[in-house]
Amino acid sequence: MNIGSQMLHALIILFAAIFTDNILLARFLGMCSFLSVSRQVKTAVGLGLAVVMVMTFTIALDWLAYRYILQPYAIEYFRFILFIIIIAAFVQFIEMVIERYSPILHQNLGIFLPLITVNCAILGASLFMVIRQYNLIEAISFGFGSGAGWMMAIVAMAGIRERLNNAKIPRGLQGPGITLIIAGIMALAFIGFTGVLSGR
Repeated sequence: MNIGSQMLHALIILFAAIFTDNILLARFLGMCSFLSVSRQVKTAVGLGLAVVMVMTFTIALDWLAYRYILQPYAIEYFRFILFIIIIAAFVQFIEMVIERYSPILHQNLGIFLPLITVNCAILGASLFMVIRQYNLIEAISFGFGSGAGWMMAIVAMAGIRERLNNAKIPRGLQGPGITLIIAGIMALAFIGFTGVLSGR
């Protein structure tokens, strides 16, 4: 496969990860923080950017660790532990940067910033990268696309929830009820693109 076709394939993987194979709305990974932090657009953007950065860099680091540490020594079964260690270390670094340069955002994100460590979307993306046997460029493209797709979904949900603050919603649907209904409708819209682009 030449450089041009590799870059084209990486571009297809990128767009598929954002739209047709959205890790949140098509794979339903990372729903906890999606439902909890999507009350304000500003907070959702902050967490979304953190997830994009963490997912992009940790997938690259996980790929390197898998290729040059786990595979040569035939210890691939340690990938869960190693991936989680890499993700936790990088999230700690991101948390220190946000706390240093944006204390207000750090306070708004609260417990959900360190909980990125156990966000199943990030670990899931790393495992998809292994299962699909991506090369490094494809893995980085998939990581950035998955993070961008997750961010797009949470920002869209936050915008809708802000508008719903002034809407008349039946009492039984207020809170988590209407949020889950909106998430389901958004998921249907994204799943409707399935088959247009494939990240495999």
